[in-house]
Amino acid sequence: MKEKEKKQRSFDLLGNIALVKFSDSDKFKSSEKKKFAQQISKEHKAVSTVLEKSKNFSGKLRTMKTKHLAGEKTKEALYKENGCEFRFNMDETYFSSRLAGDRNDIANKISKLPGKNKLVLVMFAGIGPYSIVIRKNSKGIKKIVSNELNKKANAYAEQNVLRNKLKDKIEFANGDIKLVAPKLKQQYPKGFDIIVMPRPNLDETFLEEGLMLSKKTNFFSRLFGKKPTRIFYHCFGNEEDAQQHTNGLKVQAKKLKRKLKILETKKVGDIAPYKFRWRLEMVVI
Repeated sequence: MKEKEKKQRSFDLLGNIALVKFSDSDKFKSSEKKKFAQQISKEHKAVSTVLEKSKNFSGKLRTMKTKHLAGEKTKEALYKENGCEFRFNMDETYFSSRLAGDRNDIANKISKLPGKNKLVLVMFAGIGPYSIVIRKNSKGIKKIVSNELNKKANAYAEQNVLRNKLKDKIEFANGDIKLVAPKLKQQYPKGFDIIVMPRPNLDETFLEEGLMLSKKTNFFSRLFGKKPTRIFYHCFGNEEDAQQHTNGLKVQAKKLKRKLKILETKKVGDIAPYKFRWRLEMVVI
């Protein structure tokens, strides 16, 4: 019975909040949920609030719904990872603690790239985790530009930048990236050295905007040391889906008279049974 119960429920710790997920295929009584929530509170002293994840992330803003189960009645989390601290509302903004490893990995990869004045763009930046972790843990960065559509997430991102003592080190260019990209192109006509795209699970690739903001290089410029833009891009599905998505990106890039060279395809999280989040690391030629 105990082993079965473990398979029926799980939880994530987000600082002061524990977020519980009960299996959709099982019928849990309200009293059973409360009991489990109280058990979490007893075992994890830092947890002051237990919430139930009642609806998955959805829509362009990737928001979800939660229900209060135990403890202080708040939806606001204070969470730490990779030497950084973040505050956010569980229902109004998107945040995944399971991507902490991906954020740290990208920061380390950027540190190892040559150059001391790297210009970095983070799309779909949310409350700022990628922008902040990269800025705080990477070497050789001149500036990070952070873009997000969700106005409430933007407000938290600005607070989190101050919280992590990164004032004037991260610039905000908020709004729909399709509208923001042409403005960024005017502001940074030479393009970005690195573009991070932890995009939502939507049909839209946003590759056109990524390529618009990438540097243009040719054989001779690369021969004399000009480095092409490197993109870290998320896609979703099983291994076959990831390969199809990769092929689709190459076709789309060709139509836009650009070329993509895939350096690495890495599984960076799961979203459902046999469905994963993949990170494509690629350069624009």
